Amino acid sequence: MSEGPYFVLTVLGVLGTGLTAGVFCAFSAFVMRGLAALPPAQGVAAMNAVNTAAVRPPFMLVFLGTAVLAAVIAVVTFVLWPEDAATELLVGSALYLVGSFGVTAAAHVPRNAALLRLEPGTAEAAGRWPGYVREWTAWNHVRTGASAAAAVAYVLALA
Repeated sequence: MSEGPYFVLTVLGVLGTGLTAGVFCAFSAFVMRGLAALPPAQGVAAMNAVNTAAVRPPFMLVFLGTAVLAAVIAVVTFVLWPEDAATELLVGSALYLVGSFGVTAAAHVPRNAALLRLEPGTAEAAGRWPGYVREWTAWNHVRTGASAAAAVAYVLALA
């Protein structure tokens, strides 16, 4: 697999899953801690601003583009079933599609939508903010690990 389209797809897979893991890692390591340290009204307002800013082409190209790429890698692997690295390619694709994209759709998008409906300065927002931060961050750890593990699996496929 040292040349050709399979090689290019896998290198792009490493890059996309690695970049996504890095973004998610930053949120788990310090962004959410910083937001949690703010008064609830400011934390809610800041997180809503971050969530709105995230749904723009630069991040979405990496995040959704990597999901499409992972699906393509999985399909091509099933069709061609290369002698080397089929397991690593399928594992990498599954980790990203389920553990990163799937967790985002199932755990983060609904929480973000619910937070956006709250008025930042209200008692309801203040009451929900600590639970939101705790749950959002826990699920973010999952997608960070899944994205990083997907990158490792793709790297192993190249070895």
